[in-house]
Amino acid sequence: MADLMYTRILVPLEHSSYDGVIVDHVRRLATLCQSSLVLIHVADGWAARHQRSLQLRESEEMRADREYIEQWCATLRAEGFETESILAGGDPATEIASAAEREACDLIAMAVHGHKGLQDVLYGTTANGVRHKTMVPVLMVRGPAGGRPR
Repeated sequence: MADLMYTRILVPLEHSSYDGVIVDHVRRLATLCQSSLVLIHVADGWAARHQRSLQLRESEEMRADREYIEQWCATLRAEGFETESILAGGDPATEIASAAEREACDLIAMAVHGHKGLQDVLYGTTANGVRHKTMVPVLMVRGPAGGRPR
């Protein structure tokens, strides 16, 4: 099956209501392409951003994030998908782009919020940052209106 377009898909999860949207979409795509999945969550709180450099223990937020992403991983494995999980810390766009390369992913599939104006400034534009930092194709699936980022 070397002809299949996407063999390894990186799926950033943000621990919010938007995750179900991208996971539902990726389930169908991964089934069609027989892809393996790499789930990533980037913890971006102060402790997560400085954990390595300051040799900090994992924060409560990071433990909750790890549990959350491992639950998604277990759910997808139970459905028959080959799935791995990564908990990273730092700038989400940078970590996602780096993971795609490091993990040899040939697609990044992520949910986007569709914010406009001030909301983009407040919530950031991770998807925009990812597409500027990677050469890996990025599939953006719009989440529901009124969904809440974490």
